[in-house]
Amino acid sequence: MENIFEQEIELTVPMIQDIETVIMNTSSSIAKFSDFTQDEIEEMNQALIEACINAVEHSKSEDRKLYIKFIVTKEQITVIFRDNGKGFDISSVEENPDIKNKLKSSYKRGWGIKLIKTLMDQVEIETSSTGTILKMTKLKQEL
Repeated sequence: MENIFEQEIELTVPMIQDIETVIMNTSSSIAKFSDFTQDEIEEMNQALIEACINAVEHSKSEDRKLYIKFIVTKEQITVIFRDNGKGFDISSVEENPDIKNKLKSSYKRGWGIKLIKTLMDQVEIETSSTGTILKMTKLKQEL
């Protein structure tokens, strides 16, 4: 059997309702095969759901596609999310949203990037008028 480590797995998916399930199932399979813990898998999947929701809701991508690459090593999984949308002003994103107040509010959105940064070990965002690239890395914890 071929070694999954040092591999790249790419997906191109349409921006349709519930597509995050496909991304999450792919992520779970890769992470289980790579011996990540269930907690690590759940954290990564929640971050991927948030990334997917943000892209679908905010990118305004004309091709309505998400381009996802999983880069797998023995120590980590890096997921690169790319869309061909309009980009956004990173400085306009609230760095530390008050989650308690958001839960009480009728508008509960606006904490996705904070969640992603909390759940993943490394997060980089590049955005311009031609799209956004979100690079997220989950490190395998030593047991």
